[in-house]
Amino acid sequence: MPVVKPIVPSDRRAGMIRSSLHLLKGIGYSISTVSVVLLAAVSWGNASKSPLLIACLLGGAATSIIGMFCRWLSYEIEKRDQKRLDRRAEGERLNRAARSGKQAR
Repeated sequence: MPVVKPIVPSDRRAGMIRSSLHLLKGIGYSISTVSVVLLAAVSWGNASKSPLLIACLLGGAATSIIGMFCRWLSYEIEKRDQKRLDRRAEGERLNRAARSGKQAR
């Protein structure tokens, strides 16, 4: 039975999956932000009758959006750190390969 090799190497597929998941998280947070804005718009009619309700509505919407931004930002930082670790590991792998090639001579 012939061996079928995948078109995309497994290490690239893992990166593509991580990237796709990261994009999906960003889209999810964007949708949630729009949802908060829409809910605040619907509630504005009743909330506008009381300064306390206005403060609660705006504060709640703002803290929700800020919280989503913080979670998204943490994913961005994790992604950047993972890329840095991947590059470092690749460099170390290449250095080991170069050293073993010199020793074989």
